[in-house]
Amino acid sequence: FSKIPEAMIRGYKPGRFSFNVAGGRCETCKGGGLKVIEMNFLPDVYVECEVCQGKRFNRETLEICYKGKSISDVLNMTIEESVDFFEHIPKIFRKLKTIQDVGLGYITLGQQSTTLSGGEAQRIKLATELSKKDTGNTFYILDEPTTGLHFEDIRVLMIVLNRLVDKGNTVLIIEHNMDVIKMVDHIIDIGSEGGKGGGRIIVEGTPEQVAKHKTSHTARFLKNELI
Repeated sequence: FSKIPEAMIRGYKPGRFSFNVAGGRCETCKGGGLKVIEMNFLPDVYVECEVCQGKRFNRETLEICYKGKSISDVLNMTIEESVDFFEHIPKIFRKLKTIQDVGLGYITLGQQSTTLSGGEAQRIKLATELSKKDTGNTFYILDEPTTGLHFEDIRVLMIVLNRLVDKGNTVLIIEHNMDVIKMVDHIIDIGSEGGKGGGRIIVEGTPEQVAKHKTSHTARFLKNELI
């Protein structure tokens, strides 16, 4: 946005288009788009800022548009929408496409990180790694990255993870989802129960080998998935 001719004429720098920096943001809500009403005995209530109407920026900043969209409009786009919007800017497009590839096409560009689930935050970090130059020598550890994902999103995520492995990297996943477990190269089943009743390696091997185990809870469910 700072490279748009009108912004350059006005002398706007990149910071002008950040809601974390004074100058371009709405100072009433400090760029949050919301105001907090503190409640004594109940959770705080958030209401739309009456000055910027939730747009997070002041009027002058919102006058600068790219392809008919203000910075507020762009931040309200989903990743899926923004991939099409920025398809002719390779540097931005590649990063957005990577986020879409890990199954996060539904989140918005301006979404606060505190609203992301643990699995979503992990996939954001994964997308960051995927957008870097690959070394083929990285060990990734993911803790239940499929939490809250639709079956199709899980399928897409596994394609991305397999792509990492194909390049020589190692991916270790802590997971209970059978759609993931049945697709891995090697399983380490720890149990047999949770808490004090767990912590022991029950069986390890390929999905086919683990499915043959007599006492493993994982084997019981995995067997049906491999039929």
